Amino acid sequence: MNIKQQNNQEKENFWSKTRPMQIAVLVIAVAIGTMMLFNRGNGTAGNTFTEISPEGSMVLNITDDIFEETISAGVTLVDFWAVWCPPCRIQNPIIEEVAQEIGEFAKITKLDVDHNPRSASLNRVQNIPTLIIYKDGKQVERFVGVQQKETLIAAIKNHL
Repeated sequence: MNIKQQNNQEKENFWSKTRPMQIAVLVIAVAIGTMMLFNRGNGTAGNTFTEISPEGSMVLNITDDIFEETISAGVTLVDFWAVWCPPCRIQNPIIEEVAQEIGEFAKITKLDVDHNPRSASLNRVQNIPTLIIYKDGKQVERFVGVQQKETLIAAIKNHL
């Protein structure tokens, strides 16, 4: 075997030995590219985008600082949510509809769990969206996952 054939054989061995690594790198690159494509402009981690209620909304965005005060009197619905959570994005317009329909009788609020971890932790919120109804500061009903407008309105009316 001459030197040229030996070099070709070594190159072939190198590429065949590193093939699993090449495939893994390719799969990772495709996954990253796909994530970037589908998450463009959706407020993913590291982005400064924050979803808030539209102008003129009856939904109150609350924080850890005003949480206890907000729920202390009357009936209050709190939607524990996060920007990156797809089910929370589904729940958001439903919360807006609930506020439009019943917001004059009860407080309809949202709390971003990423920016307000204390209230989420104290209320044992482990999954989002979690919706909790409080009456005079005490939890009276809890929902986990996306809830329909009718369900939420009926539950709020039960506690008015």
